[in-house]
Amino acid sequence: MGRLMGGARPDTSGVPAEATDEERMKALIGILSDYVEHYHHGSIEMVNFDGERLLVRMGGACVGCDLAPHLLDGWIASTVRPFFPHLQSVEAIECEEVAR
Repeated sequence: MGRLMGGARPDTSGVPAEATDEERMKALIGILSDYVEHYHHGSIEMVNFDGERLLVRMGGACVGCDLAPHLLDGWIASTVRPFFPHLQSVEAIECEEVAR
């Protein structure tokens, strides 16, 4: 898996070129989650990605955090959109919700 390079763009060199979009997105979310876990004691888990809509589950310190919406709309969306320009939304679901 990759890591954040210079605190900005994720290093995706470890993701195989033949990976599916879902596998690529999962790898990106894993990189972002590693950062969030290390620095903020939270986590981000990809639940579903259909090419336009990304569903994630937030855990740890992210649950109930006032900054979680900014993490979703700002940092996560702006980080993955260059890799997936058709991304329309990034949404968090609760643990008991099922991906639609």
